[in-house]
Amino acid sequence: MHKKQVAPVLLYLKNQWGFIHLDHVSCVDWIEENVFELVYIVYRPQDQLTVLVKTKIHREHPEMENMEGFWPHMRTYQREIREMFGIEFPGFEAPREFILEGWEEIPPMRRDFDTRGYVKRTYTTRPGREDAWSVREYITRRTGEKLPDFARKYSRD
Repeated sequence: MHKKQVAPVLLYLKNQWGFIHLDHVSCVDWIEENVFELVYIVYRPQDQLTVLVKTKIHREHPEMENMEGFWPHMRTYQREIREMFGIEFPGFEAPREFILEGWEEIPPMRRDFDTRGYVKRTYTTRPGREDAWSVREYITRRTGEKLPDFARKYSRD
């Protein structure tokens, strides 16, 4: 569905068909297609019916209509999606920081975010972390369990 159709469809489902509850809003990064997919999940309690409304938006300068007035908790989803994926909702005036404090990297849920590089820079190369154990190393040493073969390449042992 084209992104301009999402708001009217959601309002129609809410006002005409009784889908009064917004269950969830999620985002998927389809980096190969150069798009984000937004998925709006709404629920009609009287017959326990759920409908998904999906749209794809371009990854370059991603924007989606601000729908915070439709359901009060839409505000929370829009804040999270803005912070984690970098999608803007024009007219949405919530504070920029939601979960990440002082974040200066690209949004961390984007697939082009280098998670391993970030972890290495942030947690393993800081002064005082030279002898730090990974979670796997700690559990292995504490319990005496053997590290599975697939996990060995991530360990210093």
